[in-house]
Amino acid sequence: MDKTKTLEALIDNGVFAVVRMTDSSKLLNTVSALCEGGIKNIEITLTVPNAAEMISSVRSRFSDEIIVGAGTVTSVEDAETVIKSGAEFIVSPILNPAVIDVCKKHGIPVAPGCYTPTEIFSGWKAGADIVKVFPATSLGPAFFKDIRAVFPQIKLMPTGGVSIDNVSEWFKAGASAVALGSNLLDKKAIAENKFEIITETAKRLMDNVFSARQSLK
Repeated sequence: MDKTKTLEALIDNGVFAVVRMTDSSKLLNTVSALCEGGIKNIEITLTVPNAAEMISSVRSRFSDEIIVGAGTVTSVEDAETVIKSGAEFIVSPILNPAVIDVCKKHGIPVAPGCYTPTEIFSGWKAGADIVKVFPATSLGPAFFKDIRAVFPQIKLMPTGGVSIDNVSEWFKAGASAVALGSNLLDKKAIAENKFEIITETAKRLMDNVFSARQSLK
């Protein structure tokens, strides 16, 4: 899949599941549960033990079912490592133009983390395919509406503050996609191997995303 098609698929699904866990032995089952619930964009953060190896394992096991990428990527070295391991997109909590350049070189989508209007515009000008607005918790959907009014060409993705119940507000305010971690991955359910809970939560989320997008047509 080339960069354009990958980006289209990421936006089409609309949800990035941010997988951040301390026990990587649960990761494959977690990804399987998310996929069964309809979430196809899996972001494995570099805080996960053996993250690069896990990205490779997920890519091998799920093949064309999902798009797997790396999160919490802050350096060129980390970007190169995860791309070699099979990451199909890169997400960062910060704006590092050098990381964007690496992704452009390899032809994969990149979403740097930005907060202010100046950062958001700078990220887009540097080559960001999606701008991750982080942390979005304190900004809220109204901020997205204001930003979209002046920068309608920039694809925005909130990270932080997005929940199953409020996800429609973010899309109605102009988000191209959303990212969820703790509000999607029930730690207790994962610890107890109750992965059906993860699947049901994912299904509820995707239903709300579909409804929000339908209302905008």
